[in-house]
Amino acid sequence: MDSSVDRRGAALEEKTKDEGRTTKDRSFTSVLRRPSFVALLLPTAFLILFYFYPLASIFQESFARSKAGALAPFVFAFTSPSVIKVIGFTFYQATLSTLATLALGLPGAYLLARYRFSGQSLLRAFTTVPFVLPTLVVAAGFNALLGPRGWLNLGLMSLFDLTTPPVNFLSTLGAIILAHVFYNTTIVLRLVGDFWSRLDPRLEAAAHTLGADRRRTFRHVTLPLLTPAIAAAALLVFIFNFTSFGVILILGGPSFATLEVEIYRQTVAFFNLPLAAVLSLIQLTCTFGLTLIYTRLSASLSLPLTPKPQTLIRRPLKTFAARLGAGLLLLTLVMLLLAPLGALALRSITRLEQPPVTSGFTLAYYQELSVNRNNSLFYVSPLQAIGNSLLVASATVVFSLVLGLSTASALIQSGRRSALLESLLMLPLGTSAVTLGLGFIVALDQPPLDLRASSLLLPLAHTLVAFPFVVRSLTPALRSIKPRLRQAATALGASPFQVWLKVDLPIVGRAVLVAATFAFAISLGEFGATAVIARPEHPTVPLAIYRFLSLPGALNYGQAMALSTILMLVCAAGILAIERLRVAEIGEF
Repeated sequence: MDSSVDRRGAALEEKTKDEGRTTKDRSFTSVLRRPSFVALLLPTAFLILFYFYPLASIFQESFARSKAGALAPFVFAFTSPSVIKVIGFTFYQATLSTLATLALGLPGAYLLARYRFSGQSLLRAFTTVPFVLPTLVVAAGFNALLGPRGWLNLGLMSLFDLTTPPVNFLSTLGAIILAHVFYNTTIVLRLVGDFWSRLDPRLEAAAHTLGADRRRTFRHVTLPLLTPAIAAAALLVFIFNFTSFGVILILGGPSFATLEVEIYRQTVAFFNLPLAAVLSLIQLTCTFGLTLIYTRLSASLSLPLTPKPQTLIRRPLKTFAARLGAGLLLLTLVMLLLAPLGALALRSITRLEQPPVTSGFTLAYYQELSVNRNNSLFYVSPLQAIGNSLLVASATVVFSLVLGLSTASALIQSGRRSALLESLLMLPLGTSAVTLGLGFIVALDQPPLDLRASSLLLPLAHTLVAFPFVVRSLTPALRSIKPRLRQAATALGASPFQVWLKVDLPIVGRAVLVAATFAFAISLGEFGATAVIARPEHPTVPLAIYRFLSLPGALNYGQAMALSTILMLVCAAGILAIERLRVAEIGEF
C-alpha cells in the first residue's frame, strides 16, 4: 500500500512538473509570438552584426595594445588636464550650438507649420540642403563667403582700399557655432514643424474661448504638446554637435578639439588606439545617458493626436505685422542657410586672381571634371562618383526604412522597455565614425562576413548613421495614433500586419517620407566612415571633393567647388521632388 501511494505521489509530482514545463513553454512561445518581439528580430540582428560586433572587435584590438594593462588608458584619460579640457569643450560648444539652433529653428518651424506663403516648399527643400553636404563642402562654402579670400572680405577690401582681410572668421568659436546652426536648423524646422502642423487648431480656439490670451494658450496648451518634438529635435542637434568632427577640425583650427576630433588625432596622428578607445567609450556613455533621459521624458509627455487637413491649420499672412515678421525671419534663414551655398556656387564659376581682383565668369572648372589630363589608369570620373553616391543613398533609404518601420512599431508596443530600447538604437549616432570604420575593417574580414570588397559595405555603414534618425522620426508619429483605431481594426478581424498596413502606415506616410529624405541626405553627405572603408575605384562625391581639395592649385580648388555645387543641386532637386510628392499624395489628413 505504501508503495502504491508512493507511486501515485511520484506520478502526481511528475505531472505537476510537466504542467509547469508546459506553462513555461507556453509562456516562452507567447513571448516569441508577440508582435514587438517579431518586429525587433531584424533590427536586433542588424545591430549585433554591423554595430556591436565591429565595435567590440576594435575595442578588443585597441586595449590589447596597451602595454601597461587595460585600465591604464582609463586612468590617464581621467587624470589628464588636456583630455578633461577636450571633454569640457565638447559639452560647452554643443550646448551653445544647440541653443543657437533652437533660437532660429523654432520661429521658423512655427512659420512653416501655421502659415501659407509663396515658395514654401522651395524654402523647405533648400533649407534641408545644408544638412546633406559633407563637412568639406560646408567649410568651403563658409570660406568662400567669410574666409580671407571670401566675398565679404573681397568686397570690404575693394570698398575701403584695404590690403588685408578685415574679417577674421576662421579658427574661432563663432565659426563653429555658426556652422553647426547652418547644419542643424533643418532638423528643428522639420521635426518640430511637422509635429506642430498636425496639432488640432481647435485646442487653441477652445483656450481662447475660455479667456486665455495668446501667451497663456501657448504656455499651457501648445507648448506641452510640442515638448516631445522639441526635445527630440534638441537631442538630435546636441548629439550631432557633441560628435562634431569636420566642423571643428576645419573651421575651428588646431586650438579647438572635441572628443571626435581627439579620437581622430590619437588614431591617425599618434596611433594611440588604447586612448582613442577610451575616448570613444566616454562619448558613447554620454550619448547613451542623454538619450535615455530624453526617451523617458518623451514617453511621459507624448499624447495621441488627431491629424487635421493642412488647409485648416495653415493660414495666409494677412496683417502687415505678420508679413513683416515673416519677412524678417525668412531673410535671416536665407542669409544664414543659403548665403554660404550661393557663395560656393558663385565661386565655382568665377576665376579669382590676386585679391581683391576677380577675372570674371568661367565654366572651365566644370569642363575639367570630365578631363583626365594625366591619362591615369586609376582615374575615376566625378560623374561616376555621383552615380556611386546615388546608388549607395538609394540602398541606404531602403535598408533604413525597413529597419526603422519595424523598430518604431516594436517600440510603441514595448511599454516601459521602450525607453531603454530606443536609447540602445540611437547609440550609433554617438559613435565615432573613425572608430566604427576601423571596426568594420577589423571585424568584417572573415567568411561568412567578409564584406571588405562587397558593394553592400557602404550602404550598411550609412544605414547605421541614418537608421537611428529614421526611428526617431517615425516613433512619435506612430505614438500619435489613437489606440482605438487599432482596437477597432483588430475587432474587425485584422491581423497585426494588416493593422500596421491599413491603419498605421497611411497615417504616418508623411513621417515616412520625411525619414526617407533624411536617410537619403545623410548618405549623400556622409564622409567620416566612408573615407575609412570606401574602395578607391568606387569613390563617392564627398571623397572626390576631398581629393580635389587635397591637391594644390587654383584649378583643383575650382573643380572641388564645381563638384560641390553639382552635389548641392542634385540634393536640392531630390528634396524638392519629395516635397512635391508630399503635397500630391498626403497633403490632406
